[in-house]
Amino acid sequence: MPTYSYQCRDCGHAFDIQQAFTDDALTVCPNCGGSLRKVFGAVGVTFNGSGFYRTDSRGTKSAGAGSASSSSSSSGSSSSGSSSSSGSAA
Repeated sequence: MPTYSYQCRDCGHAFDIQQAFTDDALTVCPNCGGSLRKVFGAVGVTFNGSGFYRTDSRGTKSAGAGSASSSSSSSGSSSSGSSSSSGSAA
């Protein structure tokens, strides 16, 4: 269950609470009865692996993206095709 942070607009009381995705957001401060607002913090997201960087899946600058993708796919298919074709030919 995710943890949500709330802060009262009237008294400034801040607290965290675990709620299901299907639960409605809280609107009343348990301290003073004032209105609450949800507090959003920074999310720590890390993109690891191939495919997230500008240089991934690209050839040289002069070759262009079209020829790089065809050479990548042809080299990928030839290496997998070699093993499968030699396996089926033998």
